Amino acid sequence: MTTAKTLEVRRDDLTTTRVTEKELAPLADGQVLCAVDCFGLSANNITYGVVGEKIGYWQFFPAEDGWGVIPTWGFANVVESKHPEIAVGERFYGYWPMGTHLVMEPGKVAEQRLTDGIEHRAALPPVYNGYARCSHEPHYEPQLDDARMLLFPLYATSYCLYDYLVDNEYFGASQVIIPSASSKTAIGLAYALAADSGGREVIGLTSPGNVERVKDLGLYTQTVRYDAIDSIDANEPTVIVDMSGNGTVLAALHTHLGDNMRFTSNVGLTHYDDNQMTEGFIAERSQMFFAPGHMLKRAKDWGPGVFEQRAFAFWRDASVKSADWLRYEHRAGIPALESSYREVLAGTPAPDLGIIITPGD
Repeated sequence: MTTAKTLEVRRDDLTTTRVTEKELAPLADGQVLCAVDCFGLSANNITYGVVGEKIGYWQFFPAEDGWGVIPTWGFANVVESKHPEIAVGERFYGYWPMGTHLVMEPGKVAEQRLTDGIEHRAALPPVYNGYARCSHEPHYEPQLDDARMLLFPLYATSYCLYDYLVDNEYFGASQVIIPSASSKTAIGLAYALAADSGGREVIGLTSPGNVERVKDLGLYTQTVRYDAIDSIDANEPTVIVDMSGNGTVLAALHTHLGDNMRFTSNVGLTHYDDNQMTEGFIAERSQMFFAPGHMLKRAKDWGPGVFEQRAFAFWRDASVKSADWLRYEHRAGIPALESSYREVLAGTPAPDLGIIITPGD
């Protein structure tokens, strides 16, 4: 009998956590048991928790009423299989709970990919239900596992954002402002814009303590502190891609730019506890960005798989470049997971730190 350990959080208070232990029932025909090997932990996971009710992230790995399991991206190995097409020892990349095990019901099994067809996930976005069968991938590079866990979900969103701006002709803007410019998703977007910004100014907005680090990236045409928003040229039509969710900062930007604030795409919540919008915020020209929705649009525009190929190529290139500034730290065990989660929730890890969790002891 296998015991699964899982870190759960209160849906209405992400600071309240508990570790549950559950004896797993014997597998039914068609099921497989995966032992979670490792996953990345970043502010992206906090965003999943903050918008869990609105977008449905709590539904992936159900918990008792009032409690939730925050999803992660990483690798797991098949330790038991009652599925005729899945072998013990296979390695999958995809969406996992913050815990040690997951029972799956693979459906739509192809050579390189499969879908978890378990009933409670059926209505959720397909991008989150798909898993790569790493053992069958011709391009699988184990040396990039850390980057794939931590950066692929973030840089895939970065590429979505870049493509979203292109698709909307940058909303007529001549400059792009990116609050929380030291965040990894912001840096990924900056990589894409540096290669193809059409001559637009790309302004990184950050805290005083991160100014030099952001400048050293060499990706932003300007680096501006949060307390110097008034120094930004308000005469230029501007699009804001916000990674912070800081209502005070956004209201200050909107007030400063006025009519030249053409559009704000609300993406992340690195400052999740400051996400109440204040007076001056222009709601009618702001919208929450949902990457899976843009992926579905591009699937219709370009055909199945084309967007994913382009995003993967971008991720790989940007991940190699990120080795210049990013360091990884591996932490093992459920206690380490819980303490690391609290660190990320509080926003204390340095921007150049990538946390990788191995949940098993």
